Amino acid sequence: MLSVDNLVDQYILPDDQTSYDPYDIWNTRTGILVKKMFYQRRWLGVLPAAALTVVDFYFNNSLRLGYSKRNYPVVYAYRALIATELYRKSADSKLLDVAKKSLTWLVNNYSTGYSGYCWGANMPWVSKNGVYTENTPFITNTPYVLEALLQYARVSGDTSFNHIVPTIFEFIERDLIKQVDTKNELALSYSPQTEQRIVINANSYAMYCYSLFYSLYPEKSTYISEKIKRICNFLKQQQQPDGSWLYYADNEQGNFIDCFHSCFILKNLIRVNKIIRLEGAEKMIETGYSFIKDNFFDSKKGLFRRFSKQDSISLIKFDLYDNAEMLNLAGLLNDKPVTEILQLSIKEKFIAGNDIYSQIIFPNKRINRNTLRWAVMPLLYALVHNNIKFS
Repeated sequence: MLSVDNLVDQYILPDDQTSYDPYDIWNTRTGILVKKMFYQRRWLGVLPAAALTVVDFYFNNSLRLGYSKRNYPVVYAYRALIATELYRKSADSKLLDVAKKSLTWLVNNYSTGYSGYCWGANMPWVSKNGVYTENTPFITNTPYVLEALLQYARVSGDTSFNHIVPTIFEFIERDLIKQVDTKNELALSYSPQTEQRIVINANSYAMYCYSLFYSLYPEKSTYISEKIKRICNFLKQQQQPDGSWLYYADNEQGNFIDCFHSCFILKNLIRVNKIIRLEGAEKMIETGYSFIKDNFFDSKKGLFRRFSKQDSISLIKFDLYDNAEMLNLAGLLNDKPVTEILQLSIKEKFIAGNDIYSQIIFPNKRINRNTLRWAVMPLLYALVHNNIKFS
């Protein structure tokens, strides 16, 4: 019988956390070249990109020839968060060992060359906004590690990682670029490198990071709260009248609105608003959540779709990442009807035995089995964090 306990035994307890990833094809030499071509000269790169996608989805997805398993920092951060949450409920000491091993790996495998400890995706990444190396840290990854460090210390009483935390503050302060810096608004870069476009959801993570430091550093509370409020003002200005957020803070080509990035913004607003009161946050959350339910939910399948506005054709019908983040968001908002429908649909559509698939593609094929970063770990976190038994 499928249960969260079985999934924990399979995915959380093993020391080997390497896995394949849905983006493996784009980390090959050919994939990187084609993706660069696609973003620089779309008319020239569209056919090679489509060909690689078809090969990856329909011919090489099970074989994974030419792909390599990797360790992903966010996987270890999620593993530590899940293990400490389960320890808090069960007092099973082996779970603390799992969390400590995960944090030890993270401390030994951070992005080097910056003002403090920080983490990225540990894979080359080509986007519309730039080309990133395996060592490049992201503000979207680092908060998960920060949260895991703080949660582990709080639950275990072990202070052996505490010296890492202040350096993360220095990374955010010194290495991220202020892309908007006015009296009322602040927007930071996705990474320490120069970027042409502002990533909106990344700033919700920057705001969340600052909120975690708010209670740690009472002597800096005024300074930190000012940063938080200015980032919140930026997010408020970027929210569309219908409650949505674009991925980039502009109207340039290639912008889009998708489900899981929208969930990121909302979950960070919810969490920060519990720490420091954000003016207008309740309205932002209410309209944003309504937009997601009204524009992404497929009532026939009981799942949330990937896009409400997209910049290219996709063969992906449903993605586990969208639905895992939506499951977590519904739990944060105590939306029991959505939680009930969604956990049943995820179980039926994405899980076979104890195997978890990350995408459902046209016509109705499940692909990317047991890819931890995207999105086994986000799903397990949503289940554990919201006490969903999944049985």
